[in-house]
Amino acid sequence: MKDSGNSVEQCVITAQAALKAVQAAVAHAGTLGIRVNIAVVDPAGLLAAFVRMPGAPLHSIGIAQDKAYTAASFGLPTSRWHEALASHSEAVRQGLPLRPRFVAFGGGLPIVEGRQLIGGIGVSGGSELQDQACAQAGLQAIGLDTP
Repeated sequence: MKDSGNSVEQCVITAQAALKAVQAAVAHAGTLGIRVNIAVVDPAGLLAAFVRMPGAPLHSIGIAQDKAYTAASFGLPTSRWHEALASHSEAVRQGLPLRPRFVAFGGGLPIVEGRQLIGGIGVSGGSELQDQACAQAGLQAIGLDTP
């Protein structure tokens, strides 16, 4: 991020990378025999790419988007929230999970290039581990790994 005094420059995931990540997650879901929804968002949590595999659970559409949003907004995989919340006060442990769009279970990963958060990917429709694996496949397809 470059600071020019009154504004900052921010990097965001490209449309091409978002589409490539979604396609890789779909392909991985196919190898697992599951049908999922995949969302990629920019650092502000705005949708950059989305795919719903035919037959994927309808409620999982919003969950995939919220996983991506949570991962991008905090820069933390959604699977790590249980552990992260353990070190906070009771008020934070109870209050944060009540926030709209906050997801504290696996399947959402921040997208980090170098040291720059450029977005998030969320997958929903399988088990937490399957969703996580599909999201990881999306990152690997664009040459990135879980931070």
